Amino acid sequence: MTILDLKPGQKARITGWSTEAPPSRLLEMGMLPGSEIELVRFAPLGDPIDLKVRGFHLSIRSSEARLVDVVPY
Repeated sequence: MTILDLKPGQKARITGWSTEAPPSRLLEMGMLPGSEIELVRFAPLGDPIDLKVRGFHLSIRSSEARLVDVVPY
């Protein structure tokens, strides 16, 4: 399951990446395995996606969200 499969308001824990090498941009923003995230909302056209990570809001592209594997609560 990836971030794109979550519904607004749903929380999940990052378990890993769909690629061999995780995107360094996402790692720099604190999206590390084990981190809790909450999907806040999708933009009207579906891109970008607003997440809450480590107490702050983060907007990422759908193409990036597709790479992050999660386990929902």
